[in-house]
Amino acid sequence: MWRKASAAALLALAVGYFYHGSPDLPEQILQYISLPSFQSSSEGTAGQSSLERVISSAWERLITLPSRQWSKVAVGVNACIDVVVSGVGLLQALAVDPGTGQDHEVLHSKEDLKEAFIHFMGRGAAAERFFSDKEVFQWIARAAAEYPGAKLYVGGNAALIAQKLATYPDLMVLLCGPVGPKLHEMLDVQIVVPPGSLQETDEYHLILEYKSGEQWGSTQAPQANRFIFSHDVSNGEMSSLETFVASLEEFQPDLVVLSGLHMMEGQGRELWEERLKEAVSAISEIRKDIPIHLELASMTDKDYMNSIMQEVMPIVSSIGLNEQELLFLSQAGQGPHADLAAWKGIPDVSQVSDILFWVLEQYGRSDPLSEADFTRIHFHTLAYHILATVDGYWGNQAAAVMAGARVASSQACGLDSVDVSKVELKAPLEFYSSHTEPREKLSLNPAKPVIVWRRGNITFHFTPVLVCKQPLRTVGLGDAISSEGLVYSELKTQLPF
Repeated sequence: MWRKASAAALLALAVGYFYHGSPDLPEQILQYISLPSFQSSSEGTAGQSSLERVISSAWERLITLPSRQWSKVAVGVNACIDVVVSGVGLLQALAVDPGTGQDHEVLHSKEDLKEAFIHFMGRGAAAERFFSDKEVFQWIARAAAEYPGAKLYVGGNAALIAQKLATYPDLMVLLCGPVGPKLHEMLDVQIVVPPGSLQETDEYHLILEYKSGEQWGSTQAPQANRFIFSHDVSNGEMSSLETFVASLEEFQPDLVVLSGLHMMEGQGRELWEERLKEAVSAISEIRKDIPIHLELASMTDKDYMNSIMQEVMPIVSSIGLNEQELLFLSQAGQGPHADLAAWKGIPDVSQVSDILFWVLEQYGRSDPLSEADFTRIHFHTLAYHILATVDGYWGNQAAAVMAGARVASSQACGLDSVDVSKVELKAPLEFYSSHTEPREKLSLNPAKPVIVWRRGNITFHFTPVLVCKQPLRTVGLGDAISSEGLVYSELKTQLPF
């Protein structure tokens, strides 16, 4: 007993000593400690704040909408129905045996599917692939739909982003994409679908999910994620793009969100080369004063990725992407850390920062004399998010990055708000701003959970994610993150695009 009393006395003296040098310090200390000798054990447990609780409370206090908000957002152009099913369960039902993983740019058979699934499951990484054989795909799709526990959801990045934006009642949302009767029925009533987007049949995508620690043969998933595949020609050819651009004149949006470019990759080089030129031409017709956000997704063809970087990125204002997509982008363009085969565990913040800086320097408007419109990147990975922006173009980015992290924490757990008992902090509490010089060491203050640093005229906003311990659904998290980040972002119109 006397030891506890002595320890409490020494701690009180230490706090008193530091108080004279730093009056703010006791509040910082008391966020992480309690004095059990001065209160009952039940009061001590209740009064002791975990880091997760401090961060969640800070989010609620600090996340505020911008003074100038979007009123109309147009979203296109990929939309479908997602069939979500246990990946291991479905593959076992298809009578394939576990084995070694191998990535395939395009899937031609159920063996290719098995190998690609194992390849990404072993890394805990998200991926999306095109399945070339229509008949085999339809056979697998029927098996997936009949598998016990299979669920149907709104799918496709554009449709998912539209659904998320439609949760804001004052926001009018237009969705353009291949919308069949079943999908139309599933969409939020607030979403406007132009007649030219309606088609007689729905497109289906298969989402093979796996849980953290789930094992199949010798492969074990380090974290929960999913593998997506489809035989989707309408989305694959971005057939709704021209309809989308034509509908903007009547709808008059103040923000355009574009997705689906990754779907063209599986159609073969000849098609994507020609279609990408047409896509660039169509995007260029959008009024210059309307910002365009491009949502990227998993790709494997470096030439195709290079073409997007060279031709599309400079004519959009903002992009959203995850860690696999960011590293592949650097590999395709011979950027920083391109020699990394894959991230090991949580992506190193300093390396991520280097690549984000390079992307905006290389393809964006970091040079005031540049004609590029590209000024913003929203990067998200499981443990943390970073918003990188060219100075002078975007406001409210601290709130925006926190809002994206908050929705990742709540939606993964299937909740409307963060439950601190169901999440955990996995982000580094200290890191360097760059992997090379010059760099500075940065530390996270959980009570103000945004770290800000600058390199040249580019500002970085970092916030941790409170990772859901038992995620219910991983599909669409990236789309929800980007949507929320955009809702909380403000474009500084005094510097027009």
